[in-house]
Order: sequence, then C-alpha cells, then structure tokens
Amino acid sequence: MWSFEVKPGSIEAFERAYGPAGDWARLFRKAPGYKGTEVLQDVDTAGRYLTIDRWASREDFWRLREAFRAEYMALDARCETLTRSEQFVGDFETKES
Repeated sequence: MWSFEVKPGSIEAFERAYGPAGDWARLFRKAPGYKGTEVLQDVDTAGRYLTIDRWASREDFWRLREAFRAEYMALDARCETLTRSEQFVGDFETKES
C-alpha cells in the first residue's frame, strides 16, 4: 500500500498510470501472482490517494521487480513527476475469518 500527494494538474495522468487498467497494472500483469490494483481517493483532501496492489504473495511482487527491473525503474521515474510525495504505507495481508 502506498500513499501519494499528487501535483495539481497531474491528477488525470496519475489516475491513468496508477489505476486498475493503468501503466503499473499492465506491468504487474506480466508476472504470476498479480491479483489487481485499487486506487482510493481521499474525499477531504484533493490530490491525496492510496494505492493497493494485490499479490498472491510478497515474493511474487519481488520476483516481478527483479524480472522487470529496468521497466519498473523507468516507470517509477516517469511517474515520480506526477507527485509531490510518495510514501510506502506497508505490506498487508487479508485475514479470513
């Protein structure tokens, strides 16, 4: 899970890049274990977002990072221009009752 503060004027580009059908999701779909992306927009603070990328396991994500390292880093650098801040919130697991 990541938290972002998006620059004014970059919201549409951010949503296209980070959304469920966006650039990140297209990259993630190249790897086994990717289960989808969700983007949450703060209702009180303009430009504030959370992204949730779901994976079968943390290891699946790290394998993607290694297998597509150059593509991952290039996309990260390009998307960095859209935000004022980006903060890793953490890795979370869904608990079944």
